[in-house]
Amino acid sequence: MRTLSSAVTMARTGFCDTKPLLDLHKKADERRAPLRTWANASGPIDHWQPVEADESRMNLVKMEPERRWERRLSLQTSEGIIMGFHEDSRTWSPGKVIDGCVEEPVLLYPHGLQGLPSLQVLVPSLLRHEVEKALEKLDLIWDRTYAWEMFLDMMRTQTHNCLPSADLPRYFTDATRAILVDWLIQVHEIMHFQDETLYLAIHLLNCSLRLIKVTTANLQLLGMVCLFIAAKKEECLLPEVSGLCSLMDHTYTKHQLLRMERKVLSGLKFELSYSPPLHFLLLFASIARCSAMVTWMARYLLELSLLEGHCVVFLPAQLAGAALCLARQVLQEPPTPEGEAAWCLVSSIHVGSEATLLKIMHILASVAAKAHTRETRATFLKFSCPETMQVSRHPGLKNASSLLGV
Repeated sequence: MRTLSSAVTMARTGFCDTKPLLDLHKKADERRAPLRTWANASGPIDHWQPVEADESRMNLVKMEPERRWERRLSLQTSEGIIMGFHEDSRTWSPGKVIDGCVEEPVLLYPHGLQGLPSLQVLVPSLLRHEVEKALEKLDLIWDRTYAWEMFLDMMRTQTHNCLPSADLPRYFTDATRAILVDWLIQVHEIMHFQDETLYLAIHLLNCSLRLIKVTTANLQLLGMVCLFIAAKKEECLLPEVSGLCSLMDHTYTKHQLLRMERKVLSGLKFELSYSPPLHFLLLFASIARCSAMVTWMARYLLELSLLEGHCVVFLPAQLAGAALCLARQVLQEPPTPEGEAAWCLVSSIHVGSEATLLKIMHILASVAAKAHTRETRATFLKFSCPETMQVSRHPGLKNASSLLGV
């Protein structure tokens, strides 16, 4: 039984306090493909099983009927991604509610988890096991030896991938940027590139707009160059430069395109590493056993965030978590004990405050409700086909704002 303040917060956000977000994961087909291909496919279900903890450590922990998580980092976890576990429930009092968010969020775990000797001991081991299994299932790794270190590196380096401000140079507007991104999404579809290529291209575009001087007349050329650079990093087969020029109606020459490429690479100092929010989304969804419908809906909402200029200030994991949580809210799938346990486990990953996640969810809900009426409809049309389960046409998106209490 949850406290009133915690229940209000969880009813509004759908996730466990300040922790990351997700639900139950079932896949649509049995194909096992690399993560880039898995973005358009689904894999087999792996049943969630707890990892046995060290008995010597478990015996030191006193059994209690009720345990909860608090927004406090564990002293035993130097990586700073695991939430601290607080065992003293007698001294707890409900946190203050400020702007609709609980200042000290609390989660009372389901009664089914009370039999565990120590969640403080088990959760880091369970999470590590599930992260390793998910990375292997997504074919992000070939060997589990470095899976956990890879995940920690993703969590650390993502802070370098968000921009400090959403402000654009004075001669560009958010509307202009949205039109360019929408056009890049269409070109991306025509070229049959991997999804990672699109996310990297938009990231390079966001950085380039702020680091190099470019005129409005060359804005389309800049977008194409960012897509070309991203393809060089992510794709196995590359298009001809002349083919890219033809997609721009030969407005620019091959020489201009290659010169702009050198300018972009020099401006970025060849820093092309990027942990896209799509990777976090698929990883979280796999750990949390999200259904195929929830995953596709979250992917749709996440891609809509590419069109919103003010989303560049958020961490990739925050964007992924908010999209997945909003998808869960929109679809309102009936919970299962296994799914709730998996959700609580993935919720132990720290991605930010509830206020930040709610802000992102409000943005995505507003955008999704109007996506079918906007001029920039490439993403809406892309996710309206049967292959994507037609999630962009789901009637629940029209009421997404009301689900969040807006």
